[in-house]
Amino acid sequence: MADVHNKKTRSYNMSMIRRKDTKPEIIVRKFLSGNGFRFKLHDKTFPGKPDLVFPKYNTVIFIHGCFWHG
Repeated sequence: MADVHNKKTRSYNMSMIRRKDTKPEIIVRKFLSGNGFRFKLHDKTFPGKPDLVFPKYNTVIFIHGCFWHG
């Protein structure tokens, strides 16, 4: 399938897509922090930069709630 935009327009469109602090991510963060869970955000030391990192539980969470992931 051919792209309907030129390179400059496509680059601009993709640059406007948020990677952090999306609405689903904020909802999950408020719920978890309200229930007493402590976490780090977007830790670059892990592969894939997980959205939430729980060092105490050796757990990471990826929240795919953006337009592309549904």
